[in-house]
Amino acid sequence: MKPRSKILIIAGSDSSGGAGIQADIKTATSLGSYAMTALTALTVQNTTGVKSVIPINPKFIFEQIIFTTKDIKPQGIKIGMLHSTQVIRSVINALKKNNFKNIVLDPVMVAKGGAKLINNQAILYLKNNLIKYVHLITPNIPEAEILTGIKIHSKEDMILSGKKLIEMGAKNVLVKGGHLKTTLVHDILVNKKEICFFNSKRIKTKNTHGTGCTLSTAVTTFMSCGKPIKKSCELGIKYVSSAVKTNPHYGKGHGPINHLVTINLDRDFK
Repeated sequence: MKPRSKILIIAGSDSSGGAGIQADIKTATSLGSYAMTALTALTVQNTTGVKSVIPINPKFIFEQIIFTTKDIKPQGIKIGMLHSTQVIRSVINALKKNNFKNIVLDPVMVAKGGAKLINNQAILYLKNNLIKYVHLITPNIPEAEILTGIKIHSKEDMILSGKKLIEMGAKNVLVKGGHLKTTLVHDILVNKKEICFFNSKRIKTKNTHGTGCTLSTAVTTFMSCGKPIKKSCELGIKYVSSAVKTNPHYGKGHGPINHLVTINLDRDFK
């Protein structure tokens, strides 16, 4: 099978392979896209948590984006971990130099194990500057609370936070409801025209490492293939749900999901 599209992933590395740029590459590949990358940070981590983070020089991040996309033009951009104001500024400067479409921001702030991955000054800069450059932002409930200052305890609060982000300059917001203690998982797409609900069965497992990275990349991939945003969110959520359901039970902590759930090997390798 040949790739259906090309996407650029701007994100941090996860040495355990379950989240970050490793999960992004697996997701894009499994869904039929060609993945390019601009690395923002290196991490030492496993399923039990993050041990350390080494930031990449902002100028080097800028050059990765510009030089890569000068040669191979992406149909979508996924942005993940941006740990400092300087890094966010370098990404914005790179975006300004190109007419990129289908830009999706996953505002990564805290790792699954609780480690903080972005400082407060960078969060403020992201809110005031980066949001307006992207087509879709995909915060989970803790991230939406940090970005909007709204405490979220219900679907109505999720919608309110989504509307607040629209007021702040976002074009589309997918508020992820996995942190609410509900029977079903409610993800809500909010924009100026409509509010769409995506309801999924809640799967009881601790192995959900990388679900946020995976979902944002899945949505980017579907959008880069020409699908509208609503359908892209629906298909991305279905992919993540299937990947969680079939997780391989790796590691002692929050294990990875199964990014290969869409792939069937139709030949024997000897």
